Amino acid sequence: MSPRNSSGIPLLDESKSFSLIFRGAKTLDLMMDEGGDREEILYVLTSIIRQYGLAKLKVGNEVLLLRYVWNDVDRDNSNTINEKEMGELLNRINFLVKEKNHGAVYQKFCKTLALDKANRRNGLTFEQCVTLLHKTKRDTWQVKPVTQLFFDMFGQFMNNNKVRKKVSANSFLTRFLQTVQGEKTKTIEDVRNIFDKLQGLELADVADLVSEKDYISLDHFEAYLLSRDNDIFDPLREKYCRSDMNRPLSEYWINSSHNTYLTGDQLTSRSSVEMYIKALYRGCRCLELDIWDGGKDEYGTPIPIVYHGHTMTSKILFEDIIKSFEVFLMLHPKTYPLILSLENHCSIPYQQVMVAQLKSILGKKLYEPDEASLSGPLPTPSQLRGMVVLKGRRPEGATDDYDTDDDAAADDMTDQQSMRTERSSNTMRAPNSMKIAPELAKITLFHGTKFKSWQESTQSFTYHMHSFSESRVRSLCKHNQTNQWIQYNQTHMSRTFPSGKRVDSSNYSPILAWSTGCQMVALNYQTPDDPLRINDGRFRENGEQGYVLKPSSLMMNADIEPRAALLEVKILSGSCLPKPGGLSHGECIDPYITISLFDCHDGKELVSVQTTNTVMNNGFAPIWNFEDSFHFQVQNMCVAVMQFTVWDKNPSPKPDDFIANASVPISCMRHGIRSVQLFDANNTRSGAFDFASLLVLVKFEHSQAEI
Repeated sequence: MSPRNSSGIPLLDESKSFSLIFRGAKTLDLMMDEGGDREEILYVLTSIIRQYGLAKLKVGNEVLLLRYVWNDVDRDNSNTINEKEMGELLNRINFLVKEKNHGAVYQKFCKTLALDKANRRNGLTFEQCVTLLHKTKRDTWQVKPVTQLFFDMFGQFMNNNKVRKKVSANSFLTRFLQTVQGEKTKTIEDVRNIFDKLQGLELADVADLVSEKDYISLDHFEAYLLSRDNDIFDPLREKYCRSDMNRPLSEYWINSSHNTYLTGDQLTSRSSVEMYIKALYRGCRCLELDIWDGGKDEYGTPIPIVYHGHTMTSKILFEDIIKSFEVFLMLHPKTYPLILSLENHCSIPYQQVMVAQLKSILGKKLYEPDEASLSGPLPTPSQLRGMVVLKGRRPEGATDDYDTDDDAAADDMTDQQSMRTERSSNTMRAPNSMKIAPELAKITLFHGTKFKSWQESTQSFTYHMHSFSESRVRSLCKHNQTNQWIQYNQTHMSRTFPSGKRVDSSNYSPILAWSTGCQMVALNYQTPDDPLRINDGRFRENGEQGYVLKPSSLMMNADIEPRAALLEVKILSGSCLPKPGGLSHGECIDPYITISLFDCHDGKELVSVQTTNTVMNNGFAPIWNFEDSFHFQVQNMCVAVMQFTVWDKNPSPKPDDFIANASVPISCMRHGIRSVQLFDANNTRSGAFDFASLLVLVKFEHSQAEI
């Protein structure tokens, strides 16, 4: 019998407990009851997830969508859909049929299937509903972009003068992959592998499918266009590259967060250990902790706490946060280093407890630099794999020279004030009188120092680094210090963070800081806005490891002019777009797309936004004005990011609702006819977002070389 409290509730037993982590939502914490086998449950759950992941690769998007909504709309559990349920089904997939027309549509479709009255009353089977979805998409008055493209590339008529319904492997290779898509290295064997996969897909029975080995149908062609294999994000850039992880840390962009513990605004929101887990699973590898003296336990031992100091945000235990890192590394032992940015406001006794907790909880996972490792280049991600690295104060007794976010935020003033006071900043600010415990200094790698001049900074130890507010970033770039900063960042580290004025926890664009080679561009992870989505796109590179090797242009000693390009984009169609938030209820959406280019030039941020027309009442298979072309001038191809965002149009004055998004670095973008795999606000493709995508046409004025 498990121990229980005074109310009869079982006490927590860690050996019987486990958590289901839903990215972007609260975790579900569970504990086995008497006789339960936790390992058996975990094995079953893991097997289900793995098998579903494999099975869905063999199913077309429309079939996946129907499977996802089926149990919700089949309310009587008859395993069929009747006339009333069909109306709910169409609304659920975002295809509007007025309620008064549900009966007529149902009867017309049943007639098409030659169903007698008895079968009509019984309802439509799953397979028949798949056919319904296929016909709903196919039988539109609009010209389908895929059909037009199919005829344009392969010819509308075959040699026997019949309308083309299939295409050969050779034509697919030479007229499509190698020509339109620019995939010059593809071979006929690659095409046969693609065809085998397509012919194994579960599609609608009425689709004009082709079973001949070296041919595919129009429906197969469309399935390929919308598949992940045809994603706009270059799979070679998305793939994890282990050999790229052996350079010093200064040569990487590192996925970083600011005030990681907060769930909302900077003044009154709740602090939560769970935010660290969410950030880690979103790919963050540099996390911030603001640590203060708390109370003492019953034995008089100090309790370090984390919260946003001098605000009404709630407080959490430093120890609990460190435990969450240990659990994450236990589950993911090959994770590249977690860097903890310690904003240390603690007195010496509390710092000593911090050290004891770090060592006892993390053990060998805590990186403790020795004197030999502090001379010369910084360690590499591979050398620090599976470890926790500390950023804080390194020299014993460091005070005056140390730079916290609070100190750096003092630079958050107008550009003119910033440059005018730069030389006298040390005399204007009161020195940081907080002492550093020798025990903590010894286990810290990165030592934050105040910026004085690039010459002095470049000559300092490589483990010395700077922090800059977003305003200081703009100021330094505005005053032509970009090239000096790039040179500094080749061997040293910089961290940037949002302005203290952003009390709503909004974010700044990371593009400008990335263009100077800053490694740790810290963002508020609790706010799903454009800058955070730009960050998601950047760190989709290299297998979402949280470390992306900076482009060679940022690692050269010469002053290199960034590569530019002209870019043309057409939005052709959408597929299986969900309702806002993936909700199962609500009216059919009216989707439109914004295409945004986030760029920089001559030390200034550039944003260009263009918008499609709105398609009314159709998120299932919307078709936009695909004759419309959107043109963009890309100034800095190595850092620019393009964002495709789907919105649901609302009547004024109600703001439009965010539906889904994909952010693609220009350096990772493939040209041609491409699918854009869409992500929800939490950067996941799960649930209703698992099959949501756009079909676009992308053209560069010139071919893309490696940057």
